[in-house]
Parts: sequence; structure tokens; C-alpha cells
Amino acid sequence: MKKIAVLGSTGSIGTQTLEIVSANKQKLKVVSLAAGSNTELLEKQARAFCPECVAVFDEKAAGDLRLRLKDTDIRVVQGMDGIIEAACLKDIDIVVTSMVGMIGIRPTIAAIKAGKDIALANKETLVCAGHIIMPLAQEMKVSILPVDSEHSAIFQSLNGEKREQLEKILLTASGGPFRGKSLKELGNMTVEDALKHPNWSMGKKITVDSASLVNKGLEVMEASWLFEVPIDKIQVVVHPQSIIHSMVQYTDGAIIAQLGIPDMKLPIQYALFYPDRVKLDEKRVDFYELSRLTFEKPDMDTFKGLKLALMAAKAGGSMPTVFNAANEKAVALFLNKKAGFLDIYEMIEAAMQNHRTILDPSVDQILEAEKETYSFIEGRW
Repeated sequence: MKKIAVLGSTGSIGTQTLEIVSANKQKLKVVSLAAGSNTELLEKQARAFCPECVAVFDEKAAGDLRLRLKDTDIRVVQGMDGIIEAACLKDIDIVVTSMVGMIGIRPTIAAIKAGKDIALANKETLVCAGHIIMPLAQEMKVSILPVDSEHSAIFQSLNGEKREQLEKILLTASGGPFRGKSLKELGNMTVEDALKHPNWSMGKKITVDSASLVNKGLEVMEASWLFEVPIDKIQVVVHPQSIIHSMVQYTDGAIIAQLGIPDMKLPIQYALFYPDRVKLDEKRVDFYELSRLTFEKPDMDTFKGLKLALMAAKAGGSMPTVFNAANEKAVALFLNKKAGFLDIYEMIEAAMQNHRTILDPSVDQILEAEKETYSFIEGRW
């Protein structure tokens, strides 16, 4: 029986993680749950999985959940301290970190210090604090198991191979809902257009990030930290069918790839049960039906999200935090229909130009850089 904590249990990754737990009740046990403020869903999850405790970031929502669960023995904790507690309970073996945003950094660090393995689904953790997280995990002899489909694919393609023989990582991208469109056409795209992803069912922000290719830029940064590979050895390849989730090319020219249908349950389950594979009752790839796989070079002049991400990655230090924070603010404005799609790129670029890079930022400096970036965007738009 593997005991798990699910941080971000009400989001897309969190709910799918709990579906996997439901299908493997003899092998997985939920010890704690954590989320931002969705008390209605948290109550249902708490009653279904009977965790030891549930953490709610929002104080008012935590009070509401305590009332909802007053007939149970489930402890409700709140705020950042509560989330850290939920990540560090004694019995936990692995922590699924799927909370969106910078909120995931401190609990992940605390869980690593407590000796917990990490099933990582929070991008900001490595994008903004990879220089802190990876050395700490190595020091504590903790495994960082990627949940993102692309990083899980790379992880699987590296199994049994010598890292020093890796030549480059081929990180695949679907191209999103706007693949093939011109800059002029992007200027007319609406929120509704951006949310029509051709292959994946995801949350609103990550779907917009996929449309702008910002998401792929964040994934390049993550891959660099996870697999200790320089940015220049990571090549983005647009693969519209989303069947090949990523590949690794070796020094002899051999390429090993991981393939599967576009479904997040596979990488989530692989991280939870690694190094074992457990039966997953989902659709399989039918190569007769599929018939062909195609590949394209990303258009970074039109989809500037990837180009700006690579610039931020090469600048290093606090610049990836600024890139990420500016994008978060810009996407929120776009989703609220207070900014156009192309404004996302303009805001990110302006914020990066405004920032003076801190080369080795502490967690406090990372959070301050985020705050300053938010203020910059709010003051200008």
C-alpha cells in the first residue's frame, strides 16, 4: 500500500489522480488532500477517500469546509502552513504536487526535506526554483518523478540508458488550436477559440499556454532541470497527432520514443507506481486507424511564447520567474477578455525587459520577483 498526498486535488491532474486511486484501492491510499478554495468538491473528495487531513489555502473556505466535515474525524488545516503540513505527514510516501502557480514551491521543498518522493505536476517548481529543488532532492535522496506527459515520456525513454550518451531531447508539441495561423490571424483570436484544443482536455490556463506555445517553453525549462540537459540540447518538434509524447536521441543516432493516446492518466499512474507498470483500462493506440504521424518545425516568429521562454531560460536566475509571472497575469487578463491574444506576448516581453536578473535567487527573492512582475503588468495594462 503506497500512501499519497494530493496537492491540487480539485484541479485536472488532481481529479485524475484520485480516479487512479479509486481504480487501485488495494495499492494506493490517500493520506491528505490540498486545494485552493473549492470546498464543494473537496468535501466530496474527503468523504470518498477519508484522508487524515485536508488543507485549504483560502482561510474563509477552510472555515466552510470545517462546517461541512464536522460529522467526520477529518482534520481541516488552512493557509500555506496547512498545505505544508498536508505534504509532510509522517505516513506519506509520495506527494503529487499539482497546485497551479508559485503556491506549489514551498510545500514541495518542505516535502523533499521530509524525505517524500515527488510526483511533479507543478511547472513553477522547476521553472522558477529548479536551482533549489534539484540539488535538495539529490541531497535528501528523494525521487522527482515527472507527471507532465512530455517529461514522463523522456523519463521512460531514458530508462536503462546511460545519461552521458544522450545527444538531445526531442520535446513534442501538438501546436495547439492555432497551429498554422499567421500573426494577423492570431490578433483576431478569441478566448473561445483558444480553449478549443484539438487533442487534450486541460484547464483553461494551460490550454491558452498551449495555444501561445508558452507551455512548451516552460516544459523546455523543466526538462533542462529534470534531466540535467542544457537548453541547447532540447529541440521542440511540433507533432499534431500527440501520439509521440517525446523522444530521446543518443550519440549513435538511435531515437527512443514513448507513444500513447493523449491521456494524462498514463503519466500520472506511471509516476505513482514507478518502477512498476499497472494495468490501465484506457483506449489504446490503433496504428491501422492512425495511419500516419507528422512533424513540423515550430514557428517561433509567430508564436513568440517559445522564443521568449528560451530567452528567459538562457538568462537564468530570476528571469524564468518573471517570464512565468508575466504570462500568468497576461493569460488571466485574456481569459477575462481584458486583453487580446497577442497582448500576452507583449506583456511578457515588456516585463522581461523591465527586470534586472538575480542570478541565484532564494525562494523569497523568487516570490518577490513574481510580485514585482504582477505590479508591473497591473500598472501598465
